[in-house]
Amino acid sequence: MTLDGKLPTGPIEQAWDKARFDLKLVNPANKRKHTIIVVGSGLAGASAAATLGELGYNIKCFCFQDSPRRAHSIAAQGGINAAKNYQNDGDSVYRLFYDTVKGGDFRAREANVYRLAQISVSIIDQCVAQGVPFAREYGGTLTNRSFGGAQVSRTFYARGQTGQQLLLGAYQALERQIQAGTVTMYSRTEMLDLIVIDGKARGIVTRNLVTGEIDTHIGDAVILGTGGYGNVYYLSTNAKGSNVTASWRAHKRGALFANPCYTQIHPTCIPVSGDYQSKLTLMSESLRNDGRIWVPLKKGDKRSPDQIPEAERDYYLERRYPSFGNLVPRDVASRNAKAVCDEGRGVGESGLGVYLDFGDAIKRLGEHTIRERYGNLFDMYQRITDENPYKVPMRIYPAIHYTMGGLWVDYNLQSTIPGLFVLGEANFSDHGANRLGASALMQGLSDGYFIIPYTVGNYLASNKLGKVDASNEEVRSTVSSVRQMTEKLLSIKGKRTVDSFHRELGKIMWDECGMSRTAEGLQKAIGQIRALREEYWQNVNVPGSGDDLNQSLEKAGRVADFFELGELMCTDALERNESCGGHFREEYQTPDGEAQRDDEHYSYVAAWGYQGPGNREELYKEPLEFNYVHPSQRSYK
Repeated sequence: MTLDGKLPTGPIEQAWDKARFDLKLVNPANKRKHTIIVVGSGLAGASAAATLGELGYNIKCFCFQDSPRRAHSIAAQGGINAAKNYQNDGDSVYRLFYDTVKGGDFRAREANVYRLAQISVSIIDQCVAQGVPFAREYGGTLTNRSFGGAQVSRTFYARGQTGQQLLLGAYQALERQIQAGTVTMYSRTEMLDLIVIDGKARGIVTRNLVTGEIDTHIGDAVILGTGGYGNVYYLSTNAKGSNVTASWRAHKRGALFANPCYTQIHPTCIPVSGDYQSKLTLMSESLRNDGRIWVPLKKGDKRSPDQIPEAERDYYLERRYPSFGNLVPRDVASRNAKAVCDEGRGVGESGLGVYLDFGDAIKRLGEHTIRERYGNLFDMYQRITDENPYKVPMRIYPAIHYTMGGLWVDYNLQSTIPGLFVLGEANFSDHGANRLGASALMQGLSDGYFIIPYTVGNYLASNKLGKVDASNEEVRSTVSSVRQMTEKLLSIKGKRTVDSFHRELGKIMWDECGMSRTAEGLQKAIGQIRALREEYWQNVNVPGSGDDLNQSLEKAGRVADFFELGELMCTDALERNESCGGHFREEYQTPDGEAQRDDEHYSYVAAWGYQGPGNREELYKEPLEFNYVHPSQRSYK
């Protein structure tokens, strides 16, 4: 298979405009003849469904939550990037493009990233028009704050609840189309397989999570906006329901999975406090605007932070990276936090933590200003830890947060299965090996509001699609395979819970394919995952039946997919003999401990093809070319 990214030619500044003009259009009167299936109702899914409904298509939108408002996009805190240059501090579309390519450690497509930077300025206008309450200056103009990996302030925000406010904007647009009759919403409904007919995506098989009913939905195109796969690690900042099932089942139907080893460790999370935890809590990167990160200079110093004088503190990010200080990108901040803790200078009972200290900012700006900027985040921290961050420093430690890998898509966001489009975190396209903070919301809304309406229309206008119904042989075969898997999981009646297997898988992944990786550790992990997966299919206990609400059954299917994905992640990490962004191989680092890329051999997108149960997946490579931002040693010093 040859990967054709369908990348536009000519000057990059004109590429998207030219590409849009060249795309075929669907006549307004013909749009209502087409049915498009949208899976997911977060920022990518809701914005796509609302926009396509507004254009006149018949849309079916699916989410496993009880309401689209509960999509995990709601958990995003710190902000959304856009090259508006309201601060007049030197920002531009080109600078956002440059920072994003560099932040991704030169492992993203230039054309996709430049388009994202261009569209960013329209996203803010769209959201303001919807009533999103972005923070404003005293005079009423929108304000910005800084995020890691940039020396300009380009992040728009709504205190520490930006994702929630943006999702409410997209949700209102979606609900308007539901009221208008162009969108039919299916909540508490999970996609369990993709229907592929004559090589094209034509529908999905779903399970009603309340009644257990297996159903089919047929359309002319399928759009996945189903988020990332961070919960393969069990402990992550993701909602417990977040999963990879929709993407993985599509992968097993022929959609290549790209760069699975690129996972993001967020440096600013509340540390693990016990074995009972089922998830971790994110503290927004925006806190690094005013919080200073430090640890004691001496190993094993267990004094309370107020007892450690300034001369005995190591503000290690400010020391190592004077140009960017505490606002280095997430991968850099995370590795440095791990390094000082490995040296024995970590704080807290476990020693796996560093201080995020607002003492200087409160003295300089006053507590009232800090409350205005971060009040809900401080309240959340205090409720979880019973510590007052206005009085004592927060304790933070890195945790799994976002995934840069996902289903491979071309410039039109179409996967290797024609008619299957993938948006937001579910695809691999824009962030390379490391996502800069505040870029996830930007990508989700860019894909949903501004890109997919053009590209899905081009697909529909370019393909003659025959009529399909539930009696089709491929439809019946896909439904049968879903039923068989459900029955198999329920029939095992073993002795271990789904969660016990998931927790064990997550520890293997964190230990061997987490913040740092080695060839030896990855090979060991692959063997451990295979053995654990074999035990899973012989000894898991899924109580209840498939004929009603059964959350154990939901989790069992998702964890089965995580086993297969986890092995592929380790295989991909083992294949990539370099360090870049979120993929840090200990064998490949510079003398001062930074990631050491190998551009000669690994400047490509790794896209993996499913080869059947138990078989090693086949690797396809899409070469990356850099004509505008030339790869160099990534430095934030």
